Amino acid sequence: MVPFVDLKAQYQSIKAEIDAAVLHTLESTQFVLGPDVARFETDFARYCGAGHAIALNSGTSALHLALLASGVGPGDEVITVPMTFVATVAAIGYCGARPVFVDIDPVTYTMDPAQLEDVITPRTKVIMPVHLYGQMADMDPIMAVARRHGLKVIEDAAQAHGAEYNGRRAGSIGDAAGFSFYPGKNLGAYGEGGAVVTNNSAIAHQIRVLRDWGQEGKYNHVVKGFNYRMEGMQGAILRTKLPRLEAWTNLRADKAAAYLELLRDSGLQLPATRPGSRHVWHVFGLLTERRAELQAHLTARQVQTGIHYPCPVHLLPAWAELGYRKGQFPHSEKVATQELSLPMFPELTREQIETVCDHVREFAGSLECALS
Repeated sequence: MVPFVDLKAQYQSIKAEIDAAVLHTLESTQFVLGPDVARFETDFARYCGAGHAIALNSGTSALHLALLASGVGPGDEVITVPMTFVATVAAIGYCGARPVFVDIDPVTYTMDPAQLEDVITPRTKVIMPVHLYGQMADMDPIMAVARRHGLKVIEDAAQAHGAEYNGRRAGSIGDAAGFSFYPGKNLGAYGEGGAVVTNNSAIAHQIRVLRDWGQEGKYNHVVKGFNYRMEGMQGAILRTKLPRLEAWTNLRADKAAAYLELLRDSGLQLPATRPGSRHVWHVFGLLTERRAELQAHLTARQVQTGIHYPCPVHLLPAWAELGYRKGQFPHSEKVATQELSLPMFPELTREQIETVCDHVREFAGSLECALS
């Protein structure tokens, strides 16, 4: 079997160091925040090329607090894309604000900056691009629109640890960025975790207060806050893993290059990297109108796959009150109905990639025969 993700393989490669980090946390009894979390914050901010990182209990919490610290509240609007995981939109709703959608670029699957000014209103406070699948959105024109209209930019970087745009890392361009350390992410905790990265010291301070029940000092609750603190053990684990992230990212790039080479004549739409960008390949997703058939074909041959994501947010029942209709965001809807994610993780072998590609080409060949 070729697994979609193999977390056990990564753990086995660093088991001794992870076990020591966990044991250190247990012996220190620093179970919530503490020195390991603080050290990880320093290390991760440096890695992202930013001034501050504030560790939290999830990527969703990171987006929520980044929005609150940017002044988003009831009645405000936040522009984002419908082709994303629901956490992006949920975080906007947690603030009492309304998500406003623009479509994605059909090649990179990230926010189309050309559509932004058409939906900006006096209620717009923030633009939230999503760095989907490991590739950053087209940040220069997004930032230009934001500055022209006096808006803040919050990067949803949950899938983009170490991704780059014109030499700048995810999290270092907008006013703030939210990262997720869910176990399957490129940098994953052994449980839930997240962080906000920012160069704005006022935003950083506000998020530190908000994550810990609104306290500035013990029992001095200056605002109504949240219990969004990172556990000490997750900080120790992430701090142990972070120095390996670059090597793991380079391995992901090697796997993606192999897929692109072996599938270039398959007739399927393969992912593209924007010039000047560093794609970190959280997901390797191809597009096909026969997704269900291809997925079934691969499943029958013991190749695990995923779908990211099968329905754009504007068409999900939970957000029906927004009033969007099918057909309003055609590029998002196309990706949602056609995207299939192939196995992708640093420990994936060349033999496993060749097996996957053999089965994909077998399927593509059978379609050609059926149509001829």
